[in-house]
Amino acid sequence: MTIKRLKVLITGASGQLGQELVRLPGEEGLELVGYSRDRLDITSLDDCRRVMDMQRPDAVIHCAAYTAVDKAEAEPDVAFRVNAAGTRNMAVASEEIGAKFVYISTDYVFDGKSRIPYNEYDQTNPQTVYGKSKLAGEQLTQTLHSRYFIVRTSWVFGKYGNNFVKTMLNLAKERKSLKVVRDQIGSPTYTFDLARFLLELVKTDYFGIYHVSNAGSCSWYEFANAIFEDSGIDVVLEPCTTADFPRPAPRPAYSVMDQCGIRSNGLNPLRNWREALRHYLQDSE
Repeated sequence: MTIKRLKVLITGASGQLGQELVRLPGEEGLELVGYSRDRLDITSLDDCRRVMDMQRPDAVIHCAAYTAVDKAEAEPDVAFRVNAAGTRNMAVASEEIGAKFVYISTDYVFDGKSRIPYNEYDQTNPQTVYGKSKLAGEQLTQTLHSRYFIVRTSWVFGKYGNNFVKTMLNLAKERKSLKVVRDQIGSPTYTFDLARFLLELVKTDYFGIYHVSNAGSCSWYEFANAIFEDSGIDVVLEPCTTADFPRPAPRPAYSVMDQCGIRSNGLNPLRNWREALRHYLQDSE
């Protein structure tokens, strides 16, 4: 039996998740085509249509995004141009050629005031420009595309780009003690695991909203503790509060997301975040 080849176009291919996707080991029946900002301007509908018409993919994984959370507070128009209008353009261009559309969203669409994990269909209430712009992308995806997956993720780390794990490891080279916030709780997500999940998801027709992160939850302080413990690094770690480190954009105090979508569709959940962290640290040696 001949396996139908699935062609998947990835936007934001030079970003943290995009690089992970395009560099995954080849899989039979899957063709991945990556486009970074220098080859595709998602803020131009004409450019999106040009690329989609040229490539004719079966699916699009839209990783391109404006992710500078604090900077977005000072330049909301730029954040909305990329996360809202850019997503609209890709959704429209994908729909026109009949390609499935995967939009990568964020835990920042919630206000962080819950004390139980957020369900996929809980009320959103973003508190930041970044969160509002990503929610706008979700709404435009739902309005303009008929076969979409919205994948909300959180606390992303991996081999490519900057992230919390790399920051902690770099700071530990410069300092003997560090202060890390203990009153923000969430779920780390390893890009390697997320990328593999996305490629499984896009093969299905289980359209809808998904919460995808590695299993379990922790505070940033607990995350940092695990990083140093698993790396064998001796550093004094002190817990502090969000109030000790004021930022332009407020951080969700609690952003653990319930994965009802994964369970109800019989998909494979991601492994525990601690196991994923060990894999990342070993792979980075």
